[in-house]
Amino acid sequence: MTSIDASSTPSDDRSALRANCADCFALCCTAFGFQRSTDFPIDKPAGTPCLNLADDFSCTIHESLRPRGFRGCTVFDCFGAGQLVSQELFSGTSWRDRPDTSPEMFATFSVVRQLQEMRWYLVEAAERTAATDLMAHISRLRTGIQRILDGGTSEILACDVESLRADVRHLLIDVSEEARGGYLAGADTEPGDDLHPSADLAGRDLRARRLCGADLRGAILIGADLRGADLAGVDLLGADLRDTRLDGADLSAALFLTQMQLNAARGDEAALLPTTLDRPGHWTTASRASSPTDGELSP
Repeated sequence: MTSIDASSTPSDDRSALRANCADCFALCCTAFGFQRSTDFPIDKPAGTPCLNLADDFSCTIHESLRPRGFRGCTVFDCFGAGQLVSQELFSGTSWRDRPDTSPEMFATFSVVRQLQEMRWYLVEAAERTAATDLMAHISRLRTGIQRILDGGTSEILACDVESLRADVRHLLIDVSEEARGGYLAGADTEPGDDLHPSADLAGRDLRARRLCGADLRGAILIGADLRGADLAGVDLLGADLRDTRLDGADLSAALFLTQMQLNAARGDEAALLPTTLDRPGHWTTASRASSPTDGELSP
């Protein structure tokens, strides 16, 4: 195994934080386990290859994962951890070629995936704030995470991930407060909206609403109807968007939105997204484009 030195490390921007499955040893299909559920039709123990994994580490049912019940696979994003672990930290030698490395490789992938996610958020935080003290904090955190990655597998496995996540979380809250301040004046809120961090908004009808500047960090929005809603400046850090209706919604200026959240939601071609994220393929086939004034939530 090798550490990542300065000459081999990609620049700390989003290009280094996007998954490249072609350069990965299918770590998400092996390291993690899952149980039979609405997201997976079978049980798979952690540390074992998925039954759909081919010899070249590709997925044999990639084009039909959702119809076959593997929705969870289409939602997951490693933030580039897969290729970093496979090609950099383990020098391009797979767990199949060196079975003895698999426990360390899989454990390293689990930690690196979290570090990469934090780096993604910190890139956005740097773009959102103009405060000198916050920028300095962001810089310290990014440098610290890079130092851990440069230390190789021993440094990565020894790092205090939970403490680091807590530090990043507090920083993101501070950045959110600053960023949302410029949007709150345009919010269309009503008594009883209950729009606050960790709010339970499952199934809530919020169609065509201006929710600008709302703090929905960690909110439960499972099956909520946000068709046609304006989400400018809305903090969606860690919000659960499973089956949330986003048809025609404006998420172009939403805060701390990730590809995983979009992949878990439902939407259409009319939804406006941040330029840094991709429109999920299933939106145009599994979601029905509809007016925000339609009747009850579509099945």
